[in-house]
Amino acid sequence: MSVFTPVSEAVLSQWLQNYAIGRLTELKGISAGVQNSNFFVTTTLGRYVLTLFEGIGRAELPYYLHLMAHLARHGLPVPAPIANRDNEYLGTLEDKPAALVVRLSGASVMAPDDAHCMRVGAMLAGLHLAGQSYGRRQPNPRGQEWRQATALRVLPHLPAIERELLEREMQYQAGIDTALLPAGAIHADLFRDNVLWDGGIIGGVIDFYFAGHDTLLFDVAVTLNDWCSHEDGALDAVRCRAFLDAYHAERPFTPHERACWPAMLRAAALRFWLSRAEDFHLPREGEMVLVKNPDEYRDILRQRIAFAPSLPAV
Repeated sequence: MSVFTPVSEAVLSQWLQNYAIGRLTELKGISAGVQNSNFFVTTTLGRYVLTLFEGIGRAELPYYLHLMAHLARHGLPVPAPIANRDNEYLGTLEDKPAALVVRLSGASVMAPDDAHCMRVGAMLAGLHLAGQSYGRRQPNPRGQEWRQATALRVLPHLPAIERELLEREMQYQAGIDTALLPAGAIHADLFRDNVLWDGGIIGGVIDFYFAGHDTLLFDVAVTLNDWCSHEDGALDAVRCRAFLDAYHAERPFTPHERACWPAMLRAAALRFWLSRAEDFHLPREGEMVLVKNPDEYRDILRQRIAFAPSLPAV
């Protein structure tokens, strides 16, 4: 979440007249993240998060907003979108598609232990199970086609040793058959900063704007790569086991998932190396923009090529 498009209090106050959430009392930009313009909004009736969508087509946005509403109805700690007086989740602000969601309580934990990983594993399984009944379908926006196109864009900007690594990995991933893997709605970006903790429980799961229909195992790999890694990219065995066992207890892994697991860990690492490399080498202009170091996920990819933990027994 960054601020590419500034919003004034006067403009927002006028816009909020089409909502039944009271009058604006505070507006504050959010610096974390890299894709959209985000703000904390406080009114006389509550606390919300405002998002102006910078790079997502308007036609794609109902998928994300209705997914969040669907998961919230199923009891998951997801920020429910707010409908305006026309009963629409999606509006327009500063010529950008815009939406308000409920601001959830809690704070991120950036140094998780095995207990945190256990709860995240169980929560992710619940999200996948609830998502099976979600009627809309939209491909993962950072899926295989995006990875192929992005690799071509960033390759000329990489040093020779990284170009070789990327070309080898793209060739390897092209040979992986995921057709028999369970699929459904996935979060696809469940990093530590996208989970809010209220004491020892999960108070919120946020930032669904990379969600899409893809293999559930890819989502497991994305989440494990962040929650269970040391700073050098190596995996913490205790946190891995806590996370995977808790997920498996809610949604057991299949034999096909066990076979594809090492490849999915690598695909998940590749996805974030590519997105960060693109942001680093081909940045967008913005008022307040956070660009993350791509080297972290380059190193995680190297670690996953060398070693992958096993999934729990079926």
